[in-house]
Amino acid sequence: MDLNFYKNEALKKAKEHKKFLENLKRKPPKNLDYLAEETHEEVFREIDCLSCANCCKTTGPLFMDKDIERISKHLRMKPKDFESKFLQTDEDEDLVLKSLPCHFLGEDNRCSIYEVRPKACREYPHTDRKKVYQINNLMVKNTLICPAAFVWVEKMQERIK
Repeated sequence: MDLNFYKNEALKKAKEHKKFLENLKRKPPKNLDYLAEETHEEVFREIDCLSCANCCKTTGPLFMDKDIERISKHLRMKPKDFESKFLQTDEDEDLVLKSLPCHFLGEDNRCSIYEVRPKACREYPHTDRKKVYQINNLMVKNTLICPAAFVWVEKMQERIK
């Protein structure tokens, strides 16, 4: 997968994508949630995350208390030990990874804690979210990181003219 190609295309189309998503917010079609999910499923039949994993290499997820409890239990660690080993507090007082790429990402782009991964990872890139227009700025950022998010916005533009 040519990540530079997708990132360059996303940079070129960032204003266009932002405008499209803002128009969705102003006047969402009645079937938007259905279209978003249908498009999401189509995109992920075409794009294999294991051929990319750019999100895991460049973007740290937010870790909520429930995530920390679930993952630390899976790793047979105390939550505080998990936090001190893998996490730090960012400028927004959120718990995020200390370093990237993600410690749990293998050389084969597989996640060693996939079954118990953080909620933020499970939901990324948020292309099947209900009322997707509520995260317009995040979606534009995601198109720069995730080829699937870029393709999703492109396909949604084709479907909603």
